[in-house]
Order: sequence, then structure tokens, then C-alpha cells
Amino acid sequence: MTLKEQLLQVCVKRVEKRISDYKEEINLLKEALEEADKSSDEDDDSGNGKLFNDLEKNMSYLNDAFKTKDYLKLVKTNINFTEAVLGSIVKTDSITFYIAISLGKIECEHQEFYAISLSSPVGQLLRNKKVNDTFEFNQTKYVIQEIK
Repeated sequence: MTLKEQLLQVCVKRVEKRISDYKEEINLLKEALEEADKSSDEDDDSGNGKLFNDLEKNMSYLNDAFKTKDYLKLVKTNINFTEAVLGSIVKTDSITFYIAISLGKIECEHQEFYAISLSSPVGQLLRNKKVNDTFEFNQTKYVIQEIK
């Protein structure tokens, strides 16, 4: 398995974990709502409002996680890029970025990568940059040494 395939797999597994966690939370909230409906008076639904609100939030998070998983299907692992685009590994003089989704620091093959999305602040600065291009983020200047 190539390094890019491994990095993509890490991203997919993290998103699948999020999906699983949100589904579990949604089921717990639904159970709590059912229990609250059985045991409460019609006039006493103060706790239900919070449960419904939490359920709605988790449904939204779950929907976003499914969209993220679909987005990862767009990542190409069999192409070596010459510009910083979705699916590329961008090595700078101090940090190596993997452009896919925002996950932060991940480790793969005993190396550290920062998984970022193109829509993140760093992703916007990196977009379409080439080897030897520079960019500045948080008062730190980076020089792109390699793009795969």
C-alpha cells in the first residue's frame, strides 16, 4: 500500500469512527426521549427540549460526517502532483502536509503529517503552490521542498 493510500485510509477510518460515534449518541438520545415520554406528565417536557436539541445537533454532525466521507472519495492516491491540490503530500522545510480533510497531526510510516483541507487557512495558502514556492502562516515562513 502506498503512503498516499495509507494516509487516505487513516482519514477514512477517522471519519467512519465519527459516524459510528454520532449514530451511537443518536440512539442513546432516542432512547432517552422514549423513556422521558413514558415517565413524564404532559406538562413536564422541559428535559425533552434539550434532548431534542441534542438529537438535532447530532443528526447534523452525522450528516456532515457522511458528506466528509463522500468528499474523501474524490482523493486520488495514484497521481503524483506538481501542485498542492486535493490528495497531495506537500513537504516544506519544517512540516509535511497531507491535503484531504482537517484532522490535524497524524502519523504514518513513522512520519508526522498534518492532514488539512483545502478550505482551511493553511490549505488556502497552499492551494496550487509548486516546489520552491513560499507561504507564510502565523508569522512562520515555509518553503515547499517537495510535492507528491
